[in-house]
Amino acid sequence: MRLDPTRTAVVVVDMQNGFCHPDGSLFAPASETAIDTVTDLVSMAREAGARVVYTQDVHPPEQFDDAHYYDEFERWGEHVVEGTWDAELHDDLDVHDDDLVLEKHTYDAFYQTQLDGWLDAHGVDDLLICGTLANVCVLHTAGSAGLRDYRPVLVTDALGYIEPAHKTYAVDHADWLFGETTTLDEIEFE
Repeated sequence: MRLDPTRTAVVVVDMQNGFCHPDGSLFAPASETAIDTVTDLVSMAREAGARVVYTQDVHPPEQFDDAHYYDEFERWGEHVVEGTWDAELHDDLDVHDDDLVLEKHTYDAFYQTQLDGWLDAHGVDDLLICGTLANVCVLHTAGSAGLRDYRPVLVTDALGYIEPAHKTYAVDHADWLFGETTTLDEIEFE
């Protein structure tokens, strides 16, 4: 898969302590395992001149107090609460000052955030999407990207998940419906 780095961004979804660290509130071992591949992808993309975006799923403590239906705390328990260690990006990530670090409050990184405008302002069309969880925030972000006419590409060996079947579902669904899939070693920058 050949990509123009000037029109590409790596979107690292929710690689936070809460999901990737054994002491995290929603720790998934495969998310911790994905860190090395994610950092290799970011390093390769950055060296080629591509942009890097890190999303952080962050929930104010009162976010779901008045929820009619959408209540992640009810579904998952309290997690990545604003201002906590749980919500911080994992220490093994190589975050630079010129990377976009984007807080989001739902599964979809485009929903009520500046992501679309930032990508547009930087001339980005193609997104290499990695992170966690494959079938939740990664899949919703990739689907939302496709609906906005970006080219979402899931990097399958850089995805965290709870059950292997969850990852398989996300990859198959993305590939079939709105995006593409690849692995780190298949990516080349022009």
